[in-house]
Amino acid sequence: MRRTATAVAIDAAMIVLFAAMGRRAHDDGSAVAGTLTVAAPFLIGYGIAAIALRLDRAPFQVRRGTMVWAAGIAIGLVLRGLVFGRGLAPAFVVVAFVTTGVLLVGWRAVLARFAAERRGATG
Repeated sequence: MRRTATAVAIDAAMIVLFAAMGRRAHDDGSAVAGTLTVAAPFLIGYGIAAIALRLDRAPFQVRRGTMVWAAGIAIGLVLRGLVFGRGLAPAFVVVAFVTTGVLLVGWRAVLARFAAERRGATG
């Protein structure tokens, strides 16, 4: 349970970081409320995907994280357009997938690499 909570906290922080970077890049300021408003559809989409795809079974696994990331961002984009009434320019969709992919899958890949090296050094 603690591993899942840790993974979810890191992922949520990465999604908020993505929103903050986007707001900063577009000179929208860094107000917490504005950043959370931008992050909200992606956080909701991530939550739905994490539950549906059972992130709790392997929260640090790259494969499981990749599935949750792809589904969560896709759901988040749908929510952003249909529920939150925000734009979905093709360039934004690409940037959203690439940036969040690097952030959400990237930390798992780094962790997996260190774990493999550690096993090799002690095995």
